Amino acid sequence: MRFSFFGAVLAAVVLATPAAAQPPAPRPNIVVIVVDDAALMDFGAFGGEARTPHIDALARRGAMLTGYRTSPLCSPSRAMLLTGVDSHRAGVATIEEVLPPSQRNKPGYGLSLEPGVLTVAERLRRTGYRTLMAGKWHLGHEPRALPSAQGFDRSLALDASGADNWAAKSYMPYYRTAPWFEDGRPVDLPGRFYSSDLLVDRLTRYIDEGPPGQKPWFAYLAFQAVHIPVQAPKAYSDRYRGRFDGGWAALRAARAERARALGIIPADAPVAPLAADLRRWEALSAEERAIYARTMEVYSGMLESMDAAIGRLIAHVDRRGELANTLFVVTSDNGPEPSDPVHATGMSLWMAMNGYSWRLQGLGEPGSLAFIGREWASALSAPSQHYKFFAAEGGVRAPLVISGPGVAAGARLPALSFVTDITPTLLESAGAPPVLKGAKALDGRSLRPMLAGETPAIHGPDHPIGLEVSGNAALYRGDHKIVRDMAPLGDGRWRLYNLAVDPGETRDLSAAEPERLQAMLADYKAYEARVGVAPLPPGYTMQKQLVGNALTRQLGFARGGLIAAGLALVAAVAFFIWRRRRRRQGRL
Repeated sequence: MRFSFFGAVLAAVVLATPAAAQPPAPRPNIVVIVVDDAALMDFGAFGGEARTPHIDALARRGAMLTGYRTSPLCSPSRAMLLTGVDSHRAGVATIEEVLPPSQRNKPGYGLSLEPGVLTVAERLRRTGYRTLMAGKWHLGHEPRALPSAQGFDRSLALDASGADNWAAKSYMPYYRTAPWFEDGRPVDLPGRFYSSDLLVDRLTRYIDEGPPGQKPWFAYLAFQAVHIPVQAPKAYSDRYRGRFDGGWAALRAARAERARALGIIPADAPVAPLAADLRRWEALSAEERAIYARTMEVYSGMLESMDAAIGRLIAHVDRRGELANTLFVVTSDNGPEPSDPVHATGMSLWMAMNGYSWRLQGLGEPGSLAFIGREWASALSAPSQHYKFFAAEGGVRAPLVISGPGVAAGARLPALSFVTDITPTLLESAGAPPVLKGAKALDGRSLRPMLAGETPAIHGPDHPIGLEVSGNAALYRGDHKIVRDMAPLGDGRWRLYNLAVDPGETRDLSAAEPERLQAMLADYKAYEARVGVAPLPPGYTMQKQLVGNALTRQLGFARGGLIAAGLALVAAVAFFIWRRRRRRQGRL
């Protein structure tokens, strides 16, 4: 009796005693990797030809988001990814290279992050994170616009749309040089480097400036691969010898079949053939086929070389004992790049003056300026249509891999997600508040519930998501999309598609479902008014504006050179007069 009495008392005491509080889980380190101009299927895990074992391993350990969309152009995409705010509200509605004078300096078109728009780096830094970046920035030139003023403790940043991968020099006439900055100050790069290796080396150095496990860190790694110029170490390119000898139509058909086999699109989904105005592979000369096939070998080598650099970064984080607590995000800023700079008027002279060539021998190596062009870009964008610059799926449907703490392994997530969802996801992962006093409200939603397997989607069937860049525009709502592409590929007319059964945008439903079209157009008009889309001048095309802006810049460079030459001449004449006077005075 006594035993049971004391036993009851002891049990009551134990039950009444609060359990020891569990220590909070450590906040994760975060690595965001942006590949420049990679197509939806460029990574091996998504069915690509290039070997990307390290990205593929992240995909196996985490989630592949096959319903992810971004903007069709680099700077707007990067602004949205880094802030969670629509590109117009963020201040980066387009890129300066294609900005018409009528939009210059209008709200949303200053082309650097506006006051009150905070990067995820700034938000995380306020909660105790170290914040680091290496790579392409392209979000404004002024000191206040560079990463060092936008929340990054350490940064090596390229303040341009791209640059040579082997040397610190420009790749196009729009830029005089390749402007690199470290922590907000101009910096000289090493005499010899390759861009992917340089960026990972610098980022690992920044990571090592803090001891492992002491303070969480956020790292933003923005590769130059696979932007023009397409360049890669020869050893990597040579691994793909003969892989693309069948041409672009064969590559597009093969990617479409792999997309069906992998479940990226339904098994019975139609895929449009190559556009009729593209060159037929069989119509090219043997010499032309050789150089274009080699271009894709270099392109694949560039991807594999970049993946190897990612592998070195992952191994480095592992050696620090931090891999298990590091969240990785790998994505692309838009679809594949169709531009052909080599054959533009006057480009041959500029290339000769700047040490570039376009020939089979040495293609992709130092001094080479390679590009994939419209045909290969159209093939790479399969199963979608079109490519970078345009709001068709080929321009905005991009790969996204998220792997690490809180992400269900092996998840394949087809639900719609958007580039503005990345920042809210990272903030929730880090336990950082999404709302801050004085900061513009986020447009995106956290993907954490979907990544954890708690819900199949975060955007409901009636939630509209709009985007617009230089007239090319789209709006998603549920399974449906309306899209407007401008010249030269489009005609400025809105079209309606059901992406659930027609992800390749082959069957326009505008005539069959006029009520749905009008309802979604009303949603788009509301989006346009909310974010502040500015009208374009009559006859505008991005391609014409790019040429015009580049010529204006070149004239500015020339005027600067003439002024400098004139000042030098004045100085020389003045020195000559002074010298003669001194001689006459007997002082020389």
